[in-house]
Amino acid sequence: MDVSDNQFSHTFYWDEHYSQSDGSVPKHEWLRPFSALESFFAANLFALAGFTPVDNPLILHLGSGDSTIPVDLAARGYKRQLCVDFSPTAVKLMKDRHAEHGIEWRLMDVRDMKNLEDGSVDVAFDKSTLDAMIHGSPWSPPQEVKDNTAAYLAEVHRVLKDKGRFLCVTFRQPHFMKPLLNPEGLNWDVRLQVLRDGGSFDYYGYLIRKVVPNEEQ
Repeated sequence: MDVSDNQFSHTFYWDEHYSQSDGSVPKHEWLRPFSALESFFAANLFALAGFTPVDNPLILHLGSGDSTIPVDLAARGYKRQLCVDFSPTAVKLMKDRHAEHGIEWRLMDVRDMKNLEDGSVDVAFDKSTLDAMIHGSPWSPPQEVKDNTAAYLAEVHRVLKDKGRFLCVTFRQPHFMKPLLNPEGLNWDVRLQVLRDGGSFDYYGYLIRKVVPNEEQ
């Protein structure tokens, strides 16, 4: 299926996708596994004051699917993790698969996370969830894409603490992504890192933070 297919933004596609899992291993580790992202996490999470395992930050995985990254982070000592996805099949699958790790999986649409309190999350992590909302012309995205991505980013902004971090990994070119990452009404500091691991194409990691008045960036 073409990556621009708008079915990616609907629950029925992902329920069907995850229903094919054998229940023991990921159906598909989207984009890149933990090993390829380790340097990105090292630069933006592991050794930073307030975000080390000793600091016990709350990490929110946005559209977590059946990725192993929450378990990989748990092995690094991160014990407070909440994984949300709008696929009931994926949520049940992961609860059953990893019940022993203490990670919480919750059914939730990232465009409307009304059950999460304002300013409650230390780190939000997205690996191609934003990508899945995007279809059509990258030069002039359909209104549905603009609405979905804006609603999603507004929710991430709302639940993130003032000193929190939004780590977003995508395969899409920066000149297409930056306008979507900066919808009207949000005040972000967006910093780009090109991620390379010897694959056939580059992909991109963003460190995104709220711009807090009187705080040095």
